[in-house]
Parts: sequence; structure tokens; C-alpha cells
Amino acid sequence: MDLSSIEIFLAVARDRSVTKAAKAVGRVPSNVTTRIQQLEEDLNVSLFSRDGKKMTLTREGEMFLAYADRLLALALEARQAVRPLAPSGTLRVGTMESTAASRLPAALTQFNRMWPDVSLHLTMGASRDLARAVVSDGLDCALIARPPKAMRGEDADFEAELKALEMEPVFVEELLIVLPSGHPAIKSAADLRVGSIAALEPGCTYRRIAENWARKSSVLPTSELGSYHAILASVATGKAAGVMPRSVLDLMPWPTSVQTHQLGLVETLLISRKNDRPSAFNAFHEVLSARKGREIRLATS
Repeated sequence: MDLSSIEIFLAVARDRSVTKAAKAVGRVPSNVTTRIQQLEEDLNVSLFSRDGKKMTLTREGEMFLAYADRLLALALEARQAVRPLAPSGTLRVGTMESTAASRLPAALTQFNRMWPDVSLHLTMGASRDLARAVVSDGLDCALIARPPKAMRGEDADFEAELKALEMEPVFVEELLIVLPSGHPAIKSAADLRVGSIAALEPGCTYRRIAENWARKSSVLPTSELGSYHAILASVATGKAAGVMPRSVLDLMPWPTSVQTHQLGLVETLLISRKNDRPSAFNAFHEVLSARKGREIRLATS
């Protein structure tokens, strides 16, 4: 068992596909398959169940996942501990509220433990606002959601700003429409039996995706709310359907089972200016990259 095999295992667990994982780790699919098989032989268990091209973690695979996370985190800390020069100064990071709540706490704890001399300033906002702040040097980097390809032609200015930046996918979110208790399952927005769709501000990519989905078969208005807690409260009244990623919904208390409808998978990108990043950025990037495998919240339905 080596760190390379563990990184490959985490990539397959994250993407649930050998082909996608191979692209992510820069290897050919046959090599990824071989390394997974060797790891399973070494552990004498099956880590994945195979259903065609889909790879799903077995019970043993789920157990091994936690240890794989810890091994990579320790390896990262060991590499940083022996480096003669440590990053310092200030790093200005922008993030969506959802990412700050569900993805960053563990990463920031590890970053602070490894680099206590770096002053990390967080700014929360909508994706479009954060991207503009990075372009204008108001932020050093940001975590944003990018619309799917089918929607990118609707906002040429936003796409132009992104093309001027460095972009790297770091997380994948399952975007949901959250339905009131007792609401029947839906296939499209035409099946909604509510008065509005509750979402965050207009610059929110998740809101834009939901509105694009809704206007194909419905004329429901959007209710703008200031937080995901407020969105969930609006859903609880029975008069609205909410828009949020599953990773945020999983953090929130809900007295009964929640009926949801999946809108698709949305990448969270780490963006930064090209050739203009403080030394602390590389350390932050390395921590996020090492945690990719442990932030697995992909579609389950």
C-alpha cells in the first residue's frame, strides 16, 4: 500500500468512475483499475462494487475511506513540516456560504494547525461577486460555483472574467430542490404545488440553475432569502420549495424525512489570478487538494 494507490482510491471513490478518476489523477484507466485491484488484494477485501462503469464503495470501502483520508492528511503535514520556508502573511479567501458551512471547517482547521503564521481572511458572497473581487485584486482566491455548459452563454461577462483566471475543480455538489413535507414527488417544475422557489441572491449560481430549470415549465417567482436556514424555514411553511446543495441540507435539522428533486451536479472551483498569488495560496491549495477525497457528497439517487 502506497500513497499513490490511496490517492487513486480516493479519486475513484469521489468520481465513482474509473474513467473520470483516471483523468483527475493523470493516468490511463487501465492503470487505475490495476492499482485498485492491487490495493484490494493487499487488503484482502473488495473496496468497490461494480455495476457496469459505476463504482460504488462497499461497506469495507467506506471503512477504509476514513483511514485513507487520515493517511494523506498526515503525509501532507509531514511534507510541510520538513520544508525550510513556511508561508506567511495574509491570504484573502472568498467563499460561498454553502461551501463555508459544509466544506471548509475541517480544511481551515488543518490549514491553521499547519500554518499558524498565515492570517486567513474569509469573505462570503455570491459566485459572480466573488469572481469579480478576485479579478480586481479584492481577494487572492475564491471558491465559486460555475453554471453547467448549457447555461454559460447566458452570462458572457461572467465567463469572460473566469477565462482570465486560473480555475480548478475542488468539490462537487448535488444541487437539490427541497420540497415541503408531504409534497408529492416531482419530475419537473410544472409538478410543484407551492407559491414560489426560495433561493439566495441573484448572483448565486445555484439560484440561476434553479430558475433556468423552473422557467422551462413553470412561471413560479423566486423568493430571495438571506440564508439557507431562512430557505429551509420557508420550505417548512409549505408555501415554497427551496434550492440548496445536499451537503448543506445534511447539516440542517429536519423533523421528518425530506422529499427532494435533484437538479444535477455542480462543480465548486478554486479561482485565482494567473501569476499573481501570495505564497500562502500554494499552501491553501495543497490543503484543499489533499482533502478532495474526504469531501465526497455526490448524488445518491
